[in-house]
Amino acid sequence: MSATTLIRQAAVFDGTRLLSRRDVLISDAEIVAVGSDLPVPADATVIDGTGRTLLPGLIDAHTHTTSVGQLRQALVFGVTTELCMGGDAATSRRVRAVAQTRDDVADLRIATVGATAPGGHPGQLVEIGLLAPFPTVAGPEYADAFVAQRIAEGADHLKIFIEDGTVIGHAMPTLSSETIIALVEAAHARGLRTAAHTWTRSAAQQAIACGVDVLAHAPSDGHSDQELVEAAAAAGKFVVPTMTTLAGMSLTPVEFELAEDPRLRPYADPDWLSALEHVRTTEPAQRVGPIAVQAMHGADAAVRMFRLGVPLLVGTDATGGADHPTTHGISYHGELALLVRAGLTPAQALTAATSTAATAFALEDRGRIAQGLRADLLLVRGNPVEDITALRDIDTIWRRGVRVDRRATLSAAELVRS
Repeated sequence: MSATTLIRQAAVFDGTRLLSRRDVLISDAEIVAVGSDLPVPADATVIDGTGRTLLPGLIDAHTHTTSVGQLRQALVFGVTTELCMGGDAATSRRVRAVAQTRDDVADLRIATVGATAPGGHPGQLVEIGLLAPFPTVAGPEYADAFVAQRIAEGADHLKIFIEDGTVIGHAMPTLSSETIIALVEAAHARGLRTAAHTWTRSAAQQAIACGVDVLAHAPSDGHSDQELVEAAAAAGKFVVPTMTTLAGMSLTPVEFELAEDPRLRPYADPDWLSALEHVRTTEPAQRVGPIAVQAMHGADAAVRMFRLGVPLLVGTDATGGADHPTTHGISYHGELALLVRAGLTPAQALTAATSTAATAFALEDRGRIAQGLRADLLLVRGNPVEDITALRDIDTIWRRGVRVDRRATLSAAELVRS
Protein backbone atom coordinates (compact mmCIF):
# COMPACT_ATOMS: atom_id res chain seq x y z
CA MET A 1 0.00 0.00 0.00
CA SER A 2 1.06 3.58 -0.59
CA ALA A 3 1.89 5.70 2.43
CA THR A 4 3.19 9.11 3.46
CA THR A 5 6.96 9.44 3.21
CA LEU A 6 9.22 12.43 3.81
CA ILE A 7 12.68 12.32 2.26
CA ARG A 8 14.86 14.80 4.10
CA GLN A 9 17.95 16.74 2.98
CA ALA A 10 18.60 14.94 -0.28
CA ALA A 11 20.11 16.43 -3.39
CA VAL A 12 17.23 16.50 -5.90
CA PHE A 13 17.65 16.15 -9.65
CA ASP A 14 14.24 17.43 -10.68
CA GLY A 15 14.41 16.32 -14.32
CA THR A 16 16.54 19.19 -15.60
CA ARG A 17 18.78 20.46 -12.78
CA LEU A 18 20.31 19.49 -9.44
CA LEU A 19 18.93 21.16 -6.31
CA SER A 20 20.85 20.82 -3.05
CA ARG A 21 19.41 19.86 0.32
CA ARG A 22 15.71 19.52 -0.42
CA ASP A 23 12.85 17.76 1.33
CA VAL A 24 10.31 15.84 -0.75
CA LEU A 25 6.98 14.72 0.70
CA ILE A 26 5.03 11.96 -1.01
CA SER A 27 1.60 10.73 -0.03
CA ASP A 28 -0.12 7.80 -1.70
CA ALA A 29 0.80 8.01 -5.39
CA GLU A 30 1.69 11.70 -5.54
CA ILE A 31 4.47 14.16 -4.77
CA VAL A 32 2.81 16.51 -2.29
CA ALA A 33 5.56 19.05 -1.67
CA VAL A 34 9.17 19.92 -2.52
CA GLY A 35 11.01 22.42 -0.35
CA SER A 36 13.32 23.10 2.57
CA ASP A 37 12.57 22.11 6.17
CA LEU A 38 9.12 20.74 5.40
CA PRO A 39 7.04 19.86 8.48
CA VAL A 40 6.82 16.15 9.28
CA PRO A 41 3.28 14.74 9.06
CA ALA A 42 2.32 12.65 12.06
CA ASP A 43 1.98 9.44 10.05
CA ALA A 44 5.03 9.91 7.81
CA THR A 45 7.97 7.60 7.39
CA VAL A 46 11.08 9.81 7.41
CA ILE A 47 14.07 8.89 5.26
CA ASP A 48 17.42 10.61 5.68
CA GLY A 49 18.59 11.64 2.22
CA THR A 50 21.95 13.01 3.32
CA GLY A 51 24.65 12.01 0.84
CA ARG A 52 22.01 10.74 -1.58
CA THR A 53 20.33 12.02 -4.73
CA LEU A 54 16.61 11.76 -5.49
CA LEU A 55 15.58 11.55 -9.14
CA PRO A 56 12.43 10.94 -11.16
CA GLY A 57 11.88 7.34 -12.15
CA LEU A 58 13.74 6.51 -15.35
CA ILE A 59 11.90 6.13 -18.68
CA ASP A 60 13.10 3.59 -21.26
CA ALA A 61 11.95 5.16 -24.52
CA HIS A 62 12.46 2.07 -26.71
CA THR A 63 11.70 -1.49 -25.67
CA HIS A 64 9.87 -4.52 -27.01
CA THR A 65 8.09 -5.71 -23.90
CA THR A 66 6.36 -9.07 -23.91
CA SER A 67 6.11 -10.12 -20.26
CA VAL A 68 5.43 -8.95 -16.72
CA GLY A 69 8.80 -10.43 -15.77
CA GLN A 70 10.54 -7.95 -18.07
CA LEU A 71 8.71 -5.07 -16.38
CA ARG A 72 9.87 -6.39 -13.02
CA GLN A 73 13.47 -6.47 -14.24
CA ALA A 74 13.11 -2.90 -15.48
CA LEU A 75 11.78 -1.64 -12.16
CA VAL A 76 14.46 -3.15 -9.93
CA PHE A 77 17.03 -1.09 -11.85
CA GLY A 78 15.09 2.16 -11.47
CA VAL A 79 13.16 2.16 -14.76
CA THR A 80 9.60 3.00 -13.74
CA THR A 81 8.16 3.37 -17.26
CA GLU A 82 8.83 1.46 -20.48
CA LEU A 83 7.66 2.59 -23.92
CA CYS A 84 7.14 -0.50 -26.07
CA MET A 85 7.87 0.15 -29.74
CA GLY A 86 5.97 -2.68 -31.33
CA GLY A 87 4.63 -6.12 -30.57
CA ASP A 88 1.64 -8.43 -30.60
CA ALA A 89 -1.40 -6.37 -29.65
CA ALA A 90 -3.02 -8.90 -27.31
CA THR A 91 0.24 -9.51 -25.46
CA SER A 92 0.96 -5.81 -25.16
CA ARG A 93 -2.51 -5.04 -23.79
CA ARG A 94 -2.32 -7.87 -21.27
CA VAL A 95 1.07 -6.84 -19.92
CA ARG A 96 0.05 -3.18 -19.79
CA ALA A 97 -3.11 -4.11 -17.87
CA VAL A 98 -1.02 -5.86 -15.22
CA ALA A 99 1.24 -2.82 -14.94
CA GLN A 100 -1.79 -0.60 -14.38
CA THR A 101 -2.87 -2.59 -11.32
CA ARG A 102 0.46 -3.38 -9.65
CA ASP A 103 3.35 -1.33 -8.32
CA ASP A 104 5.99 -4.07 -8.20
CA VAL A 105 6.58 -3.77 -11.97
CA ALA A 106 7.30 -0.84 -14.27
CA ASP A 107 4.50 1.03 -16.03
CA LEU A 108 4.04 0.40 -19.75
CA ARG A 109 2.90 2.32 -22.83
CA ILE A 110 2.43 0.37 -26.06
CA ALA A 111 2.52 0.76 -29.84
CA THR A 112 1.00 -2.65 -30.70
CA VAL A 113 1.60 -3.45 -34.41
CA GLY A 114 4.05 -1.19 -36.22
CA ALA A 115 3.32 0.13 -39.70
CA THR A 116 5.34 -1.44 -42.50
CA ALA A 117 5.03 -2.23 -46.19
CA PRO A 118 3.80 -5.66 -47.34
CA GLY A 119 6.84 -7.92 -47.06
CA GLY A 120 8.74 -5.25 -45.15
CA HIS A 121 10.64 -5.37 -41.87
CA PRO A 122 10.02 -7.19 -39.54
CA GLY A 123 8.16 -9.50 -41.91
CA GLN A 124 11.28 -11.63 -42.30
CA LEU A 125 10.66 -12.83 -38.74
CA VAL A 126 7.24 -14.12 -39.79
CA GLU A 127 8.89 -16.22 -42.49
CA ILE A 128 11.07 -18.02 -39.94
CA GLY A 129 8.33 -18.43 -37.37
CA LEU A 130 9.45 -15.86 -34.80
CA LEU A 131 6.43 -13.59 -35.33
CA ALA A 132 2.79 -14.22 -36.16
CA PRO A 133 1.45 -12.61 -39.35
CA PHE A 134 0.45 -8.98 -38.87
CA PRO A 135 -1.32 -6.26 -40.90
CA THR A 136 0.69 -4.03 -43.23
CA VAL A 137 0.10 -0.78 -45.12
CA ALA A 138 0.03 -1.11 -48.92
CA GLY A 139 -0.28 2.61 -49.67
CA PRO A 140 -1.39 6.01 -48.35
CA GLU A 141 -5.06 5.22 -48.91
CA TYR A 142 -4.81 2.52 -46.21
CA ALA A 143 -3.07 4.67 -43.60
CA ASP A 144 -6.12 6.09 -41.86
CA ALA A 145 -7.73 2.68 -41.41
CA PHE A 146 -4.45 1.22 -40.14
CA VAL A 147 -4.09 3.91 -37.47
CA ALA A 148 -7.76 3.54 -36.50
CA GLN A 149 -7.17 -0.19 -35.99
CA ARG A 150 -4.18 0.54 -33.74
CA ILE A 151 -6.32 2.91 -31.67
CA ALA A 152 -9.03 0.24 -31.40
CA GLU A 153 -6.51 -2.30 -30.12
CA GLY A 154 -5.17 0.12 -27.49
CA ALA A 155 -2.07 1.80 -28.94
CA ASP A 156 -0.61 4.73 -26.98
CA HIS A 157 1.71 5.78 -29.85
CA LEU A 158 2.40 4.70 -33.42
CA LYS A 159 5.54 2.90 -34.58
CA ILE A 160 6.55 3.18 -38.25
CA PHE A 161 9.20 0.92 -39.80
CA ILE A 162 11.46 2.55 -42.39
CA GLU A 163 13.88 -0.22 -43.27
CA ASP A 164 15.13 -1.14 -46.73
CA GLY A 165 17.13 -4.14 -45.52
CA THR A 166 20.56 -2.50 -45.41
CA VAL A 167 21.09 -3.28 -41.73
CA ILE A 168 19.95 -6.90 -41.84
CA GLY A 169 21.77 -7.74 -45.05
CA HIS A 170 19.11 -8.18 -47.73
CA ALA A 171 16.81 -5.82 -49.58
CA MET A 172 13.13 -5.58 -48.66
CA PRO A 173 10.16 -3.37 -49.49
CA THR A 174 9.71 -0.17 -47.51
CA LEU A 175 6.98 2.43 -47.09
CA SER A 176 6.70 5.28 -49.56
CA SER A 177 7.00 8.85 -48.33
CA GLU A 178 3.35 9.44 -49.25
CA THR A 179 2.33 6.54 -47.03
CA ILE A 180 4.46 7.70 -44.10
CA ILE A 181 3.01 11.21 -44.35
CA ALA A 182 -0.51 9.77 -44.35
CA LEU A 183 0.29 7.64 -41.30
CA VAL A 184 1.74 10.60 -39.40
CA GLU A 185 -1.27 12.77 -40.23
CA ALA A 186 -3.71 10.06 -39.17
CA ALA A 187 -1.85 9.48 -35.91
CA HIS A 188 -1.61 13.17 -35.07
CA ALA A 189 -5.29 13.65 -35.80
CA ARG A 190 -6.00 11.05 -33.12
CA GLY A 191 -3.52 12.44 -30.60
CA LEU A 192 -0.78 9.84 -31.07
CA ARG A 193 2.94 10.58 -31.22
CA THR A 194 4.89 8.76 -33.93
CA ALA A 195 8.26 7.02 -33.78
CA ALA A 196 10.10 5.59 -36.77
CA HIS A 197 12.64 2.78 -36.99
CA THR A 198 15.63 4.59 -38.55
CA TRP A 199 18.86 2.57 -38.51
CA THR A 200 20.02 4.11 -41.81
CA ARG A 201 20.73 7.64 -42.99
CA SER A 202 18.16 7.38 -45.78
CA ALA A 203 15.51 6.25 -43.28
CA ALA A 204 16.33 9.15 -40.96
CA GLN A 205 16.10 11.61 -43.84
CA GLN A 206 12.76 10.18 -44.92
CA ALA A 207 11.34 10.22 -41.38
CA ILE A 208 12.36 13.85 -40.89
CA ALA A 209 10.89 14.93 -44.22
CA CYS A 210 7.63 13.11 -43.50
CA GLY A 211 7.05 14.70 -40.10
CA VAL A 212 7.69 11.73 -37.78
CA ASP A 213 8.12 12.90 -34.16
CA VAL A 214 10.83 10.54 -32.89
CA LEU A 215 13.72 8.78 -34.63
CA ALA A 216 13.89 5.41 -32.91
CA HIS A 217 17.61 4.69 -33.50
CA ALA A 218 20.37 7.04 -34.58
CA PRO A 219 21.43 6.36 -38.19
CA SER A 220 24.43 4.04 -38.10
CA ASP A 221 25.05 2.71 -41.61
CA GLY A 222 27.78 5.31 -42.21
CA HIS A 223 28.91 8.81 -41.34
CA SER A 224 25.93 11.20 -41.21
CA ASP A 225 26.65 14.34 -43.18
CA GLN A 226 26.03 17.79 -41.74
CA GLU A 227 22.92 18.29 -43.87
CA LEU A 228 21.18 15.36 -42.15
CA VAL A 229 22.24 16.53 -38.70
CA GLU A 230 20.98 20.05 -39.38
CA ALA A 231 17.72 18.75 -40.84
CA ALA A 232 16.97 16.83 -37.64
CA ALA A 233 17.66 19.95 -35.59
CA ALA A 234 15.62 22.26 -37.82
CA ALA A 235 12.63 19.90 -37.70
CA GLY A 236 12.68 19.66 -33.90
CA LYS A 237 12.86 15.88 -33.79
CA PHE A 238 13.60 13.66 -30.80
CA VAL A 239 16.20 10.90 -31.23
CA VAL A 240 16.58 7.64 -29.29
CA PRO A 241 20.17 6.56 -30.09
CA THR A 242 19.86 2.97 -28.70
CA MET A 243 23.63 2.68 -28.67
CA THR A 244 23.53 -0.22 -26.25
CA THR A 245 21.83 -2.37 -28.89
CA LEU A 246 24.76 -2.25 -31.29
CA ALA A 247 27.23 -2.27 -28.40
CA GLY A 248 25.56 -5.42 -27.11
CA MET A 249 25.66 -7.15 -30.47
CA SER A 250 29.33 -6.30 -30.84
CA LEU A 251 29.99 -7.28 -27.21
CA THR A 252 31.91 -4.16 -26.32
CA PRO A 253 33.03 -3.98 -22.68
CA VAL A 254 29.88 -2.17 -21.54
CA GLU A 255 27.79 -5.35 -21.34
CA PHE A 256 30.42 -7.21 -19.33
CA GLU A 257 30.91 -4.14 -17.15
CA LEU A 258 27.21 -4.17 -16.27
CA ALA A 259 27.22 -7.89 -15.51
CA GLU A 260 30.25 -7.61 -13.26
CA ASP A 261 29.28 -4.42 -11.39
CA PRO A 262 28.54 -5.48 -7.77
CA ARG A 263 25.88 -2.76 -7.53
CA LEU A 264 23.94 -4.35 -10.38
CA ARG A 265 24.77 -8.05 -10.54
CA PRO A 266 22.75 -9.19 -7.47
CA TYR A 267 19.54 -8.04 -9.17
CA ALA A 268 20.32 -9.20 -12.71
CA ASP A 269 18.20 -11.82 -14.41
CA PRO A 270 20.12 -15.13 -14.10
CA ASP A 271 19.02 -16.14 -17.60
CA TRP A 272 20.51 -12.92 -18.98
CA LEU A 273 23.79 -13.52 -17.17
CA SER A 274 23.96 -17.05 -18.56
CA ALA A 275 23.12 -15.93 -22.10
CA LEU A 276 25.72 -13.17 -21.96
CA GLU A 277 28.40 -15.58 -20.78
CA HIS A 278 27.48 -18.07 -23.49
CA VAL A 279 27.74 -15.46 -26.22
CA ARG A 280 31.02 -14.16 -24.85
CA THR A 281 32.65 -17.59 -24.81
CA THR A 282 31.29 -19.02 -28.04
CA GLU A 283 30.87 -16.19 -30.55
CA PRO A 284 33.39 -13.39 -29.91
CA ALA A 285 34.75 -13.33 -33.45
CA GLN A 286 31.27 -12.92 -34.92
CA ARG A 287 30.30 -10.03 -32.69
CA VAL A 288 32.90 -7.40 -33.54
CA GLY A 289 34.09 -5.43 -36.53
CA PRO A 290 31.28 -3.98 -38.70
CA ILE A 291 28.76 -3.79 -35.85
CA ALA A 292 31.21 -1.92 -33.65
CA VAL A 293 31.79 0.55 -36.50
CA GLN A 294 28.03 1.02 -36.85
CA ALA A 295 27.83 1.78 -33.12
CA MET A 296 30.44 4.53 -33.55
CA HIS A 297 28.54 6.06 -36.49
CA GLY A 298 25.30 6.06 -34.48
CA ALA A 299 26.94 7.67 -31.46
CA ASP A 300 28.57 10.32 -33.63
CA ALA A 301 25.29 11.21 -35.36
CA ALA A 302 23.35 11.37 -32.09
CA VAL A 303 25.83 13.63 -30.31
CA ARG A 304 26.22 15.98 -33.28
CA MET A 305 22.43 16.28 -33.47
CA PHE A 306 22.28 16.90 -29.73
CA ARG A 307 24.83 19.71 -29.97
CA LEU A 308 22.56 21.46 -32.47
CA GLY A 309 19.61 21.19 -30.09
CA VAL A 310 18.06 17.82 -30.92
CA PRO A 311 16.65 16.33 -27.69
CA LEU A 312 17.90 12.80 -27.03
CA LEU A 313 15.97 10.09 -25.19
CA VAL A 314 17.37 7.05 -23.43
CA GLY A 315 16.22 3.74 -24.88
CA THR A 316 17.64 0.24 -25.03
CA ASP A 317 15.59 -1.60 -27.70
CA ALA A 318 15.49 -4.38 -25.09
CA THR A 319 13.70 -7.55 -26.08
CA GLY A 320 14.95 -10.03 -23.50
CA GLY A 321 15.68 -12.73 -26.08
CA ALA A 322 18.50 -15.14 -25.30
CA ASP A 323 20.17 -14.33 -28.64
CA HIS A 324 20.58 -10.65 -27.81
CA PRO A 325 22.65 -9.30 -24.90
CA THR A 326 20.51 -6.19 -24.43
CA THR A 327 17.82 -6.67 -21.79
CA HIS A 328 15.37 -4.79 -19.60
CA GLY A 329 16.56 -2.63 -16.73
CA ILE A 330 20.25 -3.37 -16.38
CA SER A 331 21.03 -2.46 -20.02
CA TYR A 332 19.57 0.99 -19.39
CA HIS A 333 22.59 1.79 -17.24
CA GLY A 334 24.79 0.77 -20.14
CA GLU A 335 22.97 3.19 -22.46
CA LEU A 336 23.51 6.02 -19.98
CA ALA A 337 27.21 5.20 -19.76
CA LEU A 338 27.54 5.15 -23.55
CA LEU A 339 25.80 8.52 -23.87
CA VAL A 340 28.24 10.05 -21.42
CA ARG A 341 31.22 8.44 -23.12
CA ALA A 342 29.96 9.84 -26.43
CA GLY A 343 30.01 13.40 -25.08
CA LEU A 344 26.92 14.18 -23.01
CA THR A 345 27.39 15.38 -19.46
CA PRO A 346 25.79 13.15 -16.80
CA ALA A 347 23.17 15.86 -16.18
CA GLN A 348 22.27 15.91 -19.89
CA ALA A 349 21.99 12.12 -19.94
CA LEU A 350 19.74 12.18 -16.86
CA THR A 351 17.52 14.81 -18.48
CA ALA A 352 17.22 12.55 -21.52
CA ALA A 353 16.26 9.71 -19.19
CA THR A 354 13.51 11.59 -17.40
CA SER A 355 11.88 14.89 -18.37
CA THR A 356 12.75 14.83 -22.08
CA ALA A 357 11.32 11.35 -22.54
CA ALA A 358 8.13 12.40 -20.74
CA THR A 359 7.82 15.46 -22.99
CA ALA A 360 8.42 13.49 -26.18
CA PHE A 361 5.55 11.11 -25.48
CA ALA A 362 3.22 13.54 -23.67
CA LEU A 363 3.56 11.80 -20.29
CA GLU A 364 2.70 14.90 -18.35
CA ASP A 365 2.41 13.21 -14.95
CA ARG A 366 6.01 11.94 -14.68
CA GLY A 367 9.63 12.55 -15.61
CA ARG A 368 10.10 15.41 -13.14
CA ILE A 369 10.03 15.99 -9.38
CA ALA A 370 7.37 18.61 -8.71
CA GLN A 371 4.24 18.99 -6.66
CA GLY A 372 1.27 17.10 -8.07
CA LEU A 373 3.23 14.62 -10.20
CA ARG A 374 3.42 10.86 -9.79
CA ALA A 375 5.66 9.59 -7.02
CA ASP A 376 7.81 7.49 -9.36
CA LEU A 377 11.14 8.13 -7.67
CA LEU A 378 14.66 6.81 -7.40
CA LEU A 379 17.00 7.47 -4.44
CA VAL A 380 20.67 6.66 -5.06
CA ARG A 381 23.82 6.91 -3.01
CA GLY A 382 26.20 9.57 -4.26
CA ASN A 383 25.77 12.10 -7.04
CA PRO A 384 25.03 10.81 -10.56
CA VAL A 385 25.26 14.38 -11.90
CA GLU A 386 29.00 14.10 -11.26
CA ASP A 387 29.37 10.37 -11.96
CA ILE A 388 26.67 8.67 -14.03
CA THR A 389 27.55 5.27 -12.59
CA ALA A 390 26.40 6.47 -9.15
CA LEU A 391 22.92 5.83 -10.53
CA ARG A 392 23.70 2.12 -10.17
CA ASP A 393 24.01 2.43 -6.39
CA ILE A 394 20.28 2.36 -5.70
CA ASP A 395 19.03 2.96 -2.19
CA THR A 396 15.24 3.04 -2.70
CA ILE A 397 12.72 2.96 -5.55
CA TRP A 398 9.12 4.14 -5.35
CA ARG A 399 6.51 3.30 -7.96
CA ARG A 400 3.37 5.44 -7.51
CA GLY A 401 4.47 6.09 -3.95
CA VAL A 402 4.92 2.40 -3.12
CA ARG A 403 8.36 1.42 -1.91
CA VAL A 404 9.75 -1.36 -4.09
CA ASP A 405 11.19 -4.52 -2.57
CA ARG A 406 14.08 -5.12 -4.94
CA ARG A 407 14.78 -8.58 -3.51
CA ALA A 408 11.25 -9.86 -4.09
CA THR A 409 10.75 -12.06 -7.15
CA LEU A 410 7.69 -12.89 -9.19
CA SER A 411 6.15 -16.23 -8.36
CA ALA A 412 6.29 -19.11 -10.82
CA ALA A 413 2.57 -18.70 -11.46
CA GLU A 414 3.00 -15.00 -12.23
CA LEU A 415 5.83 -15.75 -14.66
CA VAL A 416 3.72 -18.35 -16.44
CA ARG A 417 0.82 -15.94 -16.77
CA SER A 418 3.13 -13.17 -17.97
